[in-house]
Amino acid sequence: MNSPSFFSLLWQEWRSTLSDRWLTALLCGLPLALFVLVWAIFSSGTGRDLPVGVVDLDNSSLSRGLVRYYNASPTLETQAFSDVEQASDALNSAETFATVIIPQGFEKDTLRGESPDVTAFYNSQYILIGKLVSAAIGQSQGTFAATVEAKGKMLHGTTVAAQAAAQSVPIRFQLVPLFNNGTNYAQFLVSAIIPALWQITIVACGMLSMALTDKNRTLETAFSSSIAKPFAAKVVGLLIPLWLLGIGFATAMHFLLGWPMNGSWQIVFAAQGLMVLAGLAVGMLLYVGTRNATRAMSLVAGFTAPAFAFMGVSFPASDMPFLAQCWRALLPVSHYITAQIGQFNYGATLQQAMPSLCALAAFGIIWPIVVLKIKRMKNANNGVNGVNGNSSTQQEIAS
Repeated sequence: MNSPSFFSLLWQEWRSTLSDRWLTALLCGLPLALFVLVWAIFSSGTGRDLPVGVVDLDNSSLSRGLVRYYNASPTLETQAFSDVEQASDALNSAETFATVIIPQGFEKDTLRGESPDVTAFYNSQYILIGKLVSAAIGQSQGTFAATVEAKGKMLHGTTVAAQAAAQSVPIRFQLVPLFNNGTNYAQFLVSAIIPALWQITIVACGMLSMALTDKNRTLETAFSSSIAKPFAAKVVGLLIPLWLLGIGFATAMHFLLGWPMNGSWQIVFAAQGLMVLAGLAVGMLLYVGTRNATRAMSLVAGFTAPAFAFMGVSFPASDMPFLAQCWRALLPVSHYITAQIGQFNYGATLQQAMPSLCALAAFGIIWPIVVLKIKRMKNANNGVNGVNGNSSTQQEIAS
């Protein structure tokens, strides 16, 4: 009897996948819903009107002017407190994200040419918000200090405002961000969170697909005639929809959200294809290694869930300890995100992207292990059937 063609096996895989609601959800609606949800959470792009407590112990015209500079920042919204204890309670309960204390005698010390200390406390546990608040407070205070210094110069004989400003700020810095000019944290976070969620989807699909085949027919039966063609059909059947998901995510970030793309789409799509193959290999290995869907899903969660922390986006990979860097190297998404950032932001060449592409391709060494494991299951099952067949024959002869 002729063996079924590759395309008939591929169609059979798709029909089997559609019969399972979890696999269908992972390959169709759930990742798209998560993309929309994550984007909606961070859609504002920048922090606005973050509450900051101010304790003005001086209550002078100069201190009130400093508070007005805080309010002028679009990032900050001040809330007045009568004492430090109330402001500290608000900071500890997350009603405010920072507390600024203007000391008593602030105006008097400033007019005498002294340098009064304005103290600001902020909650650094909120990493993103803490950075935004700290930068906004520093910028407001720097602008206020330069303005006061310029006015002092003019009171002491410098009549030209530009000259007074130059004397107040003799060295000026021009900071020009090369990437993410608008400091859009949605562009920074969503473009990394989505690949991390995509990796969870890929690895889970690889594991669930093997579990579904084992449940419906057993792996020994599914690969009884041959392993290469049915296994290739299973991989390709998952590769196509998952790859299309990745392409959809990347193009939506650029064409719908307007985020930059300075490199090559071909390199991005190639990295995505290798990313899908790497994730499927890991997922299938976790199942054939345990042959227990519950245990394998626990391993999938443990392997993929902390990926965002190890990707090197929110924390530089070069500063990670050795064990963290080893764990990062085992995650396909950490290599993919390097290629994605290189293309989206830097316009990296193919030569510059090759280390990431090669690292993703290196996960291909898992495929022979998976195939060898399936082959051993098949041989063990044939051996058991052979023993049972011999026993039955001996019983018939004896009878």
